[in-house]
Amino acid sequence: MLKIKDILVNHYTEPLGYDLDNHLRIEFSAEADHDSSNMQKRITIDANEPIFDSQWQQYNNNYFDFELKLKPRTRYNVAVWLKNADTQTSANTFFETGKMNEPFTAEWIGNQDKNIQNTLLKKEFVLNKKVVKARLYISGLGVYEAYLNKQKIGDEFLAPGVTAYDKLIQIQTYDVTKRLNEKSQQELLISLGDGWYKGNFGFDGGKDCIYGDQQMAIAELHIDYDDGSSQVINTDSSWKTSAGKITKSAIYYGEDFDDTKKITIWQPAIILQHSKKILHDRLSLPLKTKEYLPVKEIIRTPKGETVLDFGQNQAGWPEFYNHESAGKEIDLQVGEILQDGNFYRDNLREARAAFHYVSNGEKEWVRPHFTYYGYRYIKVSGNSHPLRKKDFRAAVIYSDLEITGGIKTTNAKVNRLLQNVLWSQKSNFFDVPTDCPQRDERLGWSGDAAIFASTAILNMNAYPFFKKYAKDMKIEQAAHNGMLTMYAPAMGNDSGGAAIWGDAATVIPWTAYQATADPAILRQNYSSMKNWVDWISQATTTKNLWTGCFQFGDWLSLDGENPAVPGGKTDEDYIASVYYAYSSWIVAQAARILGNTSDAKKYEQQAQAIREAVRDEFITKNGRLAIDTQTAYALALHFNLVPKEQKKRVVKDLVQRLKKDHNHLQTGFIGTPFICQVLSENGEHKLATQIFLNEDFPSWLYEVNLGATTIWERWNSVLPDGSMNPEGMNSLNHYSIGAIMQWVYQQVLGLRKQSNGYQEVLFAPQFDYRFKNISGHFHSSYGDLKMAYQLETDAQHTIKINLSIPLGQKVTVKLPRVKDKVEINGQPASMPLELTNGDFTISYVPESSYIEYYNINMPVKQLISDPELVKQLRPINTVFDFLQDSDNLKNFGENSMVELNSLLPFINISDKDFNQINKLLDTTPVTSERKFLNERRSL
Repeated sequence: MLKIKDILVNHYTEPLGYDLDNHLRIEFSAEADHDSSNMQKRITIDANEPIFDSQWQQYNNNYFDFELKLKPRTRYNVAVWLKNADTQTSANTFFETGKMNEPFTAEWIGNQDKNIQNTLLKKEFVLNKKVVKARLYISGLGVYEAYLNKQKIGDEFLAPGVTAYDKLIQIQTYDVTKRLNEKSQQELLISLGDGWYKGNFGFDGGKDCIYGDQQMAIAELHIDYDDGSSQVINTDSSWKTSAGKITKSAIYYGEDFDDTKKITIWQPAIILQHSKKILHDRLSLPLKTKEYLPVKEIIRTPKGETVLDFGQNQAGWPEFYNHESAGKEIDLQVGEILQDGNFYRDNLREARAAFHYVSNGEKEWVRPHFTYYGYRYIKVSGNSHPLRKKDFRAAVIYSDLEITGGIKTTNAKVNRLLQNVLWSQKSNFFDVPTDCPQRDERLGWSGDAAIFASTAILNMNAYPFFKKYAKDMKIEQAAHNGMLTMYAPAMGNDSGGAAIWGDAATVIPWTAYQATADPAILRQNYSSMKNWVDWISQATTTKNLWTGCFQFGDWLSLDGENPAVPGGKTDEDYIASVYYAYSSWIVAQAARILGNTSDAKKYEQQAQAIREAVRDEFITKNGRLAIDTQTAYALALHFNLVPKEQKKRVVKDLVQRLKKDHNHLQTGFIGTPFICQVLSENGEHKLATQIFLNEDFPSWLYEVNLGATTIWERWNSVLPDGSMNPEGMNSLNHYSIGAIMQWVYQQVLGLRKQSNGYQEVLFAPQFDYRFKNISGHFHSSYGDLKMAYQLETDAQHTIKINLSIPLGQKVTVKLPRVKDKVEINGQPASMPLELTNGDFTISYVPESSYIEYYNINMPVKQLISDPELVKQLRPINTVFDFLQDSDNLKNFGENSMVELNSLLPFINISDKDFNQINKLLDTTPVTSERKFLNERRSL
């Protein structure tokens, strides 16, 4: 059996009207009942005539990558072929180009009244012949929906998406063939709202009309008939215009919708002199309703409010089934959290974020059109009928990204945390990677995206999403002499040029390339990647360091001396200089991949010079960092700032720093993604796991314990008593610190490394007694790699691993504590294993078990928390009586027995006592392990 499954064209499925840049990358996955080492592949493309034939070639990867001169508005049929010694198979897909560089014959049109909140544009026409092909090429400012015969065209919302509209306006292409054949009398209607283009948007009350002051649209409807003739219907002065039922809308404002309004007065549309040169085939994935959430509970609050709880913080909009009589007004307000059981929305700041609806008396589903919200709770007022759960639903809207990865453990809180990461990604991958979906911000913050990109591209097929965002960044850099603004599109704000936020210019294209091995994003952005690094070189006040510029620092870290300054204690110039080196290195790698050897050499030398300057400035010759913060150590280790012989020293200093911080995080946006990674990579995986599993503040599970369903902006956006942090800036849907999920994929699940777009994978999990049962998967272009393992499956401590590997992927397996050999599908085998295509069960007995026992170096609070253990320890030494006092335990509970003995003169533990204590601890499993062992025995 040999079967071709998914085929992607430039990472899209059957793309219609996308910018393909005359360069195709066709990827495919396949299935076979046995490994086919001697396999061949072939691709053919036709458009009513043969266009391209690769001929048969050796299958050494799952893609074809080649330039092809494409024609505008043309459908290309693609066939991918595979064969081995005894089987040949094929599968088909297609792609269709948009307008490309073909000039628009249509005109921009609008209403002569610029202040209309909902411009309607209408064209009525008659078709008397059978339509064989019809395509609508359309765009609108600010946002639009198009209707053919009163039915919405397409399933996307808020088109044409978010761009710098003075530089780039995206064209959407819709296949309307079927709809036009339903009747002869036709009505094409375009409904417009202000959106990001004209509506109030931005900080501190926002700005109006950032990119323009008038709603407008442009469209060409190309129709081919069965008799061979064709027709184009353009937007022009023959169209009619009026004001629609939306009386006000904006992204932050929400929407007011008067369904009683009769639209009877139509007047000729006016032609507007607006640039057509900035029209461009789409890059954006469409914003779609990806799922619906039902109401979990209808709450009557202590204040008497009626509040709907959807059980999940998310982004999109609420929809409801109208039962109200004509003229009745319904108001919906949104919030992320309740306070004292009452509705709360103060953390939305200036965003009104409401939906006001005037009923037309019709029983039908009602929704907003030109806004969106971030929320879990809806406060409903104005209703005259009792609310019913079934009459409301939450439409979850985000860019049309397919989920590619997932992880499941036996720890319900960890599972909830990982779901929270994914939900924050869903909520904020809204055409651009936004910081948050609820308040008066929702901007394409570059730093947040750079920090989270590696996790994002594991959770979802985010390459095309990031390629579009990279274009947004490139546009802003071109307008700012290579500097990247704080967010892209910049929305009229010229501020920027800070480390990490600006380094998104290099980090995001590089991360997308690493995940796929597709250099298209590097080709698109190479010049701007280079321009960013060159801008730093010009802006800095110190050669080979980055100084003298505004920096965010380790944003929202907890180690700052002044809580009002959120940049933290880690030297800003150190952070900036580390990223200056990293971005220079990335440019060198990109240059090498693209064949620019002179640039590769130049920027590699520059990166090395910066690294040396950082060492000279911030690291002693013996490897001591001048900055004693968790983030400083994490960056030094992650970016290899210290030589191999000094790494142990830096790891030791990091462990000591963590110990001083009670093994809790103090990191902000910059340090958080790396802290667990560098610990696990340097022999401290147990400590990394402990930090990950902490449940008190600050920790990831602290949020989960307080009911979070998404990731918070701050470690303590909500205080332990459930109240909002009075410091402000409290988004409860902010993915940045969710970057920890990359560590879970790589170190815990074992998806450690990959190359060539997951053609080669290193599966090397680090086992820990707290994660005895893990399963997960990652779906690359080769197919779905499934991974699972179980520790301590029997009294012999047997470990079992299950792998399901798709065709074309090679997985190298490295496992810890292997004595000699392992069994694979019942047969003995030596490590490391190299596996391809198939299902595998691996089992072995490790050199030592994964049952955790107490030890003398544990914090004494952990020992004292086990009453059975304490009962046996107290007769040995009086120190355990001393620790029964809650104040003593609070003051000294983080210390080990050894430390207490040396710290406190009144504590005296003899060698004999230590030996007794050691013997008892070494043979006593920790509480959770005793429970596990009892359950295993009962089974």
